[in-house]
Amino acid sequence: MKRCYSYNHDKAILYLVATPIGNLDDITYRAVETLKKVSYIYAEDTRNSMVLLNHYDIKTPLRSYHDFNKELKNDEIIDILMGGESVAIISDAGNPVISDPGYNICVSCIEHDIAVTTIPGACAYLSALVSSGLPPMPNTFIGFLDSKKNKRCEMLNEYKYVTHTLIFYEAPHRIIDTLNDMLEVLGDRYIVISRELTKKYEEIIRGNISEILADTSLLKGEMVVLVSGYSEEAIKKNPMEMIDELISLGYRNKEAIKETAMALNLDKHELYDQYILYKNNK
Repeated sequence: MKRCYSYNHDKAILYLVATPIGNLDDITYRAVETLKKVSYIYAEDTRNSMVLLNHYDIKTPLRSYHDFNKELKNDEIIDILMGGESVAIISDAGNPVISDPGYNICVSCIEHDIAVTTIPGACAYLSALVSSGLPPMPNTFIGFLDSKKNKRCEMLNEYKYVTHTLIFYEAPHRIIDTLNDMLEVLGDRYIVISRELTKKYEEIIRGNISEILADTSLLKGEMVVLVSGYSEEAIKKNPMEMIDELISLGYRNKEAIKETAMALNLDKHELYDQYILYKNNK
């Protein structure tokens, strides 16, 4: 069993540093101190990050690290860390790794026995969740859906029968398409949209999907979309309907029955017998 202590300062450390999601004041003293003391900062968009660094008079050298160069930069960062210098990873806003670059280098550091630690701070989906009024626990954070309709609908189908709060990120140019797909796949659920969090024009929009689609003029800026879970009472009344739905999505009969039994906490053998009887009488 490996044990890695991140605060052994005799060795280099990879710091995953949370940055403000809108309001520049939402950064911790520890984050600023860390960004000042590391040898290099790697950022998703150096232009955006430079605004933050200038605001706090952080002079640490800034380099790019994003989805398009992460494979190349991983080796560069590992070499720096293996040489004894510490590095910080930041994203445009919020936590690295969460719907942002950082996962690859985190895994690489663990494989090379390099300490990794988190400097916590602002997080868009948690901020949206606690003010949403939807049940906070349990929840499923999904992040961005696929940009293509077919893939997006497939992803939504995977979560259709989840009974707790679902959390998505979405960009303004895709939000209407995404809401229409949610209406089609998930039904007219109650949702909460938090937009421009911590900024001057922060707004929380609540209502059924159809209500929000009736006036899309408010859907501007980066958004967190929180969707109420599938009604547990409804699926308990209709396990046969759930099995049929899964079969229509490509599940084999036995797989659909097994998934339904697990979701509803039913005995799969009894459910199988019930489904055979249901099909014979249909």
